[in-house]
Amino acid sequence: MSVKWGLIGASTIARQFMINAIRAQADGEIAAVMSSNPERATAYARENGIPAAVSSLDGLLGSGIDAVYISTTNELHLEQALAAIRAGKHVLCEKPLALTSADARNMVAAAKAAGVVLGTNHHLRNAGAHRAMREAIAAGRIGKPIAARVFHSVYLPETLQGWRITKPEAGGGVVLDITVHDADTLRFVLGDDPAEVSAFTQSAGMAGGGLEDGAMCIWRFNSGLIAQSHEGFTTRFAGTGLEVHGSEGSLIASNVMTQKPDGSVLLRTAKGEEQVSFDREDLYVRSVRQFHAAIRGKGQPAATGEDGVWSLASAEAALQSASSGKAVKIDPKLGSMN
Repeated sequence: MSVKWGLIGASTIARQFMINAIRAQADGEIAAVMSSNPERATAYARENGIPAAVSSLDGLLGSGIDAVYISTTNELHLEQALAAIRAGKHVLCEKPLALTSADARNMVAAAKAAGVVLGTNHHLRNAGAHRAMREAIAAGRIGKPIAARVFHSVYLPETLQGWRITKPEAGGGVVLDITVHDADTLRFVLGDDPAEVSAFTQSAGMAGGGLEDGAMCIWRFNSGLIAQSHEGFTTRFAGTGLEVHGSEGSLIASNVMTQKPDGSVLLRTAKGEEQVSFDREDLYVRSVRQFHAAIRGKGQPAATGEDGVWSLASAEAALQSASSGKAVKIDPKLGSMN
């Protein structure tokens, strides 16, 4: 029996990654796409071989689908996800789940009450590099983790700039776009939760409307580990990476904060240096496969709705810290708080 998907949003990310990821599943099928612009929906369906194009959410939810993938602008996620949940559809939603962690918690509660699966599309959890780092840390290969660094400042392509750098009301800005990913990736790799964050943001010339296009954060985790992260839209020539340093060794990953299964992971200890091997499976193919399994009651999505609440609460706290000039504690149950 196949899982029939409806795409909410005729988006670039769906075209570049998710359509192929769904079709790569033996039980995956895309039945319809929705865009509020009927012409865009029709053109997108034709270009991507999707059987049906609709311009209303009700039309999509009534088209015989089992699950939806939401990749609209951030301010639309909550209403669209709740409507899909009420219709009994499973939901895989792009990050952030909503504009506030309180709204994201409402999504989680609604999905539980309806008995449907809610996942957050934090693709980086599916990277072989990050899973290999998580396994190495859990196995004690670097001793007790002490510190971490994330380099995730890139150049936002012109095709993606749009609302991300012009519309605060749509949930634009680098923190809701990239810091949420970094917070989730750190949680996943470390197996630890962030407790507090201090952050600075900047507008380096790309973003308007009071939005930030760069951020640097210092995180303190429950274990006592401290981490730093750099997110940006404006650094044309920077590489990406993730480092975790422990009492007995370091894991140094390069070019791994990406949508493709690229990069390398180096383990450095008193014994010397060792390249850590990892699988190169497509991140989105793995994400959809786990989501399908969760629909059938076998495990959970790669990133659950609760994981999405955590990352959004962390991003909220970073924005609050940058605004107030103070460190902000993180509590996903209460929302971030001073």
